[in-house]
Amino acid sequence: MNTPETTTDSDQPLLEALGAVEHALEQVDDCTPEERAALASDIRSLRDMLAKLKSGRVEIAVFGEISTGKSALINALVGKEVASVSIRGGWTRDVWDVPWEADGYLVPGYADSGVVLLDTPGLNEVDGAERTAMARDTAERADLVLFVTDSDLNETEYSALVELATGHKPIILVVNKVDLYTPQQLEDLLELFRGPRLKGIIEPENIVCVAADPRPVEYHIESADGTVRKEWREPEPDVEELRVRILEVLEHDGTDLVALNASMFAADRSDRVGAVRVKMRNDRANAIIWSYAAVKSVAVAVNHFPVLDVLGGTAVDAAMVATLGKVYGIEMTTDNARALVTSILKAAGWVMAGEAVVSYISSFFKGLTWGTSTAISAIPQGAAAGYGSYIVGQAARFYFEHGASWGEKGAKRVVARILENTDKQSVIDHLKTEIKSKLTKNRHAAK
Repeated sequence: MNTPETTTDSDQPLLEALGAVEHALEQVDDCTPEERAALASDIRSLRDMLAKLKSGRVEIAVFGEISTGKSALINALVGKEVASVSIRGGWTRDVWDVPWEADGYLVPGYADSGVVLLDTPGLNEVDGAERTAMARDTAERADLVLFVTDSDLNETEYSALVELATGHKPIILVVNKVDLYTPQQLEDLLELFRGPRLKGIIEPENIVCVAADPRPVEYHIESADGTVRKEWREPEPDVEELRVRILEVLEHDGTDLVALNASMFAADRSDRVGAVRVKMRNDRANAIIWSYAAVKSVAVAVNHFPVLDVLGGTAVDAAMVATLGKVYGIEMTTDNARALVTSILKAAGWVMAGEAVVSYISSFFKGLTWGTSTAISAIPQGAAAGYGSYIVGQAARFYFEHGASWGEKGAKRVVARILENTDKQSVIDHLKTEIKSKLTKNRHAAK
């Protein structure tokens, strides 16, 4: 690819694609080691795509069943028997690289380009789930797809072709072994392919005929003395129509195909990195919220001293918020954590007032009875406190998940939505179970 110092208009899509892939990789820098481990395959594939762009590699994937002559087609295009090949790292297993010099062809605007044929496993060699994954992976990553068949498509072939079409890139349907058909049979077959079944999947101009490994032809050779001998000869492979069509596609759309493919791939992987990171952080955050809510429930429930149980509960909430901040990579001081807890409680307004009333009445009751009412008030007060902590935690999770921001809606709208979408009874019941369990295990709790 041209250097930035000599950038032309035709280079711009490729440079933008390169930037998109690099940006997707930069997202990984903010991931934790656990998140990187979960994203290892995506990180590897993004690095492969980056190397592909920088090296000027144009990839053409060859699909088809093993009986359709895929390998013979690749040999015919390359112009020699491919004796040894190397496995393409990062792809579905057993995808093979075969460089295709194509008479020194270079993709216009892609000065250092090199075309590579990727020989995928036969569709009938792998099971349905792996076949679908392989087709999807290829549809995402290859710049052009050759789909080889030698007859009307069976259900396996058709399903794979539909999956490949989701990649929104050119697919050339290669009809192989045409030397086995009569002219009329071949015309009937081509009419099937041009019909409604493949409409929107294969463009008519992308249906080409080849004879990659023609059957031997018997010749009758007459000598000068009039004797006749029979001789079987193997015709040269006829793949010229396909070669021309491939070069036409690359000539007309080569750089755009490469750039669009890389950009779409980067966007998809970027979305996945973000989604996995959010899910893993949310899973950890929810576990922390439940843990702190349970701790607060029990701590408030078994505290014999009035008012201190409420103050202690506030400290638990602040500690929870600070811990949640670390999950999302945001450091919070104790004062900042307390301030965020206060802002969430204010945003909740009268909706949370019921829980506060229960907590303060229970605390007041403890004061009047010098703590002897703990066993009576423990479960309702603890559950109410825990529920409040759960809501504070969910609101704080939203705040951190959105980059320490409430967004355009503001804290009140966010907290109100969380309250609307929370099954209060199930949370309370869960926390009551936690309290009962702890009270049962702690023989000093009711004293």
